[in-house]
Amino acid sequence: MKKILLFALIGWSYTALSQVNPAITSWLQNTTNIMGRHYVSGNSTPISDNVLANVQTVQYSTNWAYINTNGIPAYITGPFLDGNPSLATAQNAIFRFPLNPTQNTGTPIATTGGNIGVFINGVALFDYRDGVSWRNSTNTIAGGPLGGMGDNVWNRDAVVAERMGFDCAKGHPAMGNYHHHQNPSAFNLDKVIISNVCNLYLADGLYVIDSSQHAPLLGFAYDGYPIYGAYGYKNTDGSGGVVRMQSSYRLRNIAVRTHYANNTDVTDGPTVSTTYPLGYFREDYEYIPTSATTPEMLDEHNGRFCVTPEYPNGIYAYFCTVDSNWNSAYPYAVGPTFYGNRTASRVTSITEPVTPYLPTSIGQTQLESINVSVFPNPASELIAIQMPNVIRENLDVALVDLKGKLIQQTSISQGSTIAYFDVRTVYNGAYLITITNGKATISRKVVVLH
Repeated sequence: MKKILLFALIGWSYTALSQVNPAITSWLQNTTNIMGRHYVSGNSTPISDNVLANVQTVQYSTNWAYINTNGIPAYITGPFLDGNPSLATAQNAIFRFPLNPTQNTGTPIATTGGNIGVFINGVALFDYRDGVSWRNSTNTIAGGPLGGMGDNVWNRDAVVAERMGFDCAKGHPAMGNYHHHQNPSAFNLDKVIISNVCNLYLADGLYVIDSSQHAPLLGFAYDGYPIYGAYGYKNTDGSGGVVRMQSSYRLRNIAVRTHYANNTDVTDGPTVSTTYPLGYFREDYEYIPTSATTPEMLDEHNGRFCVTPEYPNGIYAYFCTVDSNWNSAYPYAVGPTFYGNRTASRVTSITEPVTPYLPTSIGQTQLESINVSVFPNPASELIAIQMPNVIRENLDVALVDLKGKLIQQTSISQGSTIAYFDVRTVYNGAYLITITNGKATISRKVVVLH
């Protein structure tokens, strides 16, 4: 099948629900029993996990939102080709997020290994690290004294060191806890593709980068502040058009690893080489303070205070940073310290009165306003239907002829973005793509031409 480079034309709908706290309304609740799926190595047919995907319930009190999730996405997970034997498994977790996060005015709180936030589909966010540092007396990895505990000097960057173990959606599990360290957009949608895992094991990822639109709200950090995708408004007041948000961390100009960027003398790490390139360790980076003339450059926490579609009055927001090729850029999402007071946590139960939040269905007017991309058009082999960044309910998609005869049908699950039709055996001519949620329907014309 011909490989297609997918550049999405994405629209973002801002509804009356914006009047409710986005920390309540933004989660992808599974209202139609969507199940998670995974690939196994060597087999491009996904296997059902028989575990509910996305978020199961959202409840809230005066001060908190409670999110119950299995931590399983609607997009297909796996395989993890670095030998990771784990599969994404149900976490049955309850996460508590503050509805009114506060800035930390004291000593910044460092991010840690494990969960530091949750994406809107209930999947965990980890920071840059994989828990491995250079010196350890008992374990060796890749010919050097690397180990799982280490001394926290020269800490390994998971996005660089574990790339072979990420699936198409750029995620992998730790003891069953599936998570992303980085921007959760599929490898094959980057401008420069640095992993071929999608060739056989295609998956959507949580969203598709669109340089013409403000990125969607993708999740919340453990301090309660929102996390967005790669693009935002240039100026913090919402003006200046849409630009790529950029990390203010840069690789240091070093050949040996003997000191940190602040000139602290530490235990020597490995010499910079093809085995241990710059960027292999977190301490290979230095922070260059932002300038008022470059408001798209983020602060030391990888965020800024700014206007966003969900927060028209402004909010501190993190961004999932990428470089000009849309490859992930350190510190990736949140960190290495939090902006706010880390108050969110995983709890075992809810011990206060709460109200359930139930999402509303997309109506005809809202569906008609969605900027659907159908491409290529004309098509000869494959038609891709790209929906806006994050669809919050299941959509049925059909290919019909102009007389109304059904040719093919498929669906886009909540939390996914893309559907495909193979039209190699379809006669030349004009057809309609119809998209419906059972209550509203839209159509787009497409031509098949071999």
